Amino acid sequence: MRAMVLGQAGRLLSLQEVATPEPQHGQVLLRVLACGICRTDLHIVDGELDRPKVPLIPGHQIVGETDDGRRLGVPWLGWTCGECRYCASGRENLCDFARFTGYDIDGGYAEWTVADERFCFPIPDGFEDLQASPLLCAGLIGYRSLRLAGEAERLGLYGFGASAHIVAQVALHEGRRVFAVTREGDEDAQAFARELGAEWAGAGAPPEELDAAIIFAPVGALVPAALAAVAKGGAVVCAGIHMSDIPSFPYELLWGERVLRSVANLTRRDGDEFLALAPRVPVCTHVETFPLDQANEALDKLRRGDVRGALVLVP
Repeated sequence: MRAMVLGQAGRLLSLQEVATPEPQHGQVLLRVLACGICRTDLHIVDGELDRPKVPLIPGHQIVGETDDGRRLGVPWLGWTCGECRYCASGRENLCDFARFTGYDIDGGYAEWTVADERFCFPIPDGFEDLQASPLLCAGLIGYRSLRLAGEAERLGLYGFGASAHIVAQVALHEGRRVFAVTREGDEDAQAFARELGAEWAGAGAPPEELDAAIIFAPVGALVPAALAAVAKGGAVVCAGIHMSDIPSFPYELLWGERVLRSVANLTRRDGDEFLALAPRVPVCTHVETFPLDQANEALDKLRRGDVRGALVLVP
């Protein structure tokens, strides 16, 4: 089969002919129909997440088809031990022994992949393959971040990319007010946010206090900025798996019972809940597609921040 392979962090992916994987006990073989490109993929390729298996086939927003015709989604969380204190308490996303798709396990930048069937999700009816793939990480992490942000009426989204364009739709469906914070001069992202229903989109501080903020951009300097924008008792949720260093900030920004927390991975419960909710909103994912052999060009587009919605590879 054809696959885009990472041989070493910091290098381009290479198109290779590799053996089609054979499913082991409990695994399912999937013909890849679409695979979303995530910023986590970029962190892995660029060496910011420094423990991937190599050689590696990246990709963890996989929509695939089984030999009996079922469409299944493969997310980032690919396996957990099921026995540690985290797994036993419903926090499998924190399992110390977890294995992740497209990082510890070969992923979906390929024509075929295998996955532990226990960690796959049925794709909801009404979502085409391309539109479904961003739900499997951008959507899931956005959903978990929104839940950890609490019952915030005024919600700030810092960085308006794949995750934010999905979670904004969920938040608006729930009756929240959405404020989108983008890079200075990013008029395309600001216009996109307003098209989706944000009542304000711009750079810098929102026009009024927020009840919660979710930071999707991997920029540590946004943490004190978001804390400064959040009202007393509010929360700032860092949604990324990697972020640049957070600069020091005065305790006054955290005082007033503000909460600063991160989101780590996802649980299968998150997946079940979100994929049941997405058709009811209904979530509309905006995607731009690339053929498999142009994965490097797609990653470079994401690296530049030149994305409206989500990017998806098609084998």
